[in-house]
Amino acid sequence: MKSIYVGNLPFSASEDDVRDMFSSHGEVTSVKLIEDRETGRFRGFGFVEMDDNGAVSAIEALDGKDMGGRTLKVNEAKPRAPRPKY
Repeated sequence: MKSIYVGNLPFSASEDDVRDMFSSHGEVTSVKLIEDRETGRFRGFGFVEMDDNGAVSAIEALDGKDMGGRTLKVNEAKPRAPRPKY
């Protein structure tokens, strides 16, 4: 199972839109679009989890692809850096 970062999504994109786009490359386990904590508005990026082979195929096919007038940035998600504690 791989987690894929999907950036520069159009603000009109829905989880179903993203799922449909990635499902042609393999089985999509989950889609999570990130919202701003304070406003609840979509921040323009998200994460897709899918099987390893499908993930490689999706990254190669979708990185740089146009969606809603925006060029997608698609790559393997990196682990989140630890946040400093205050």
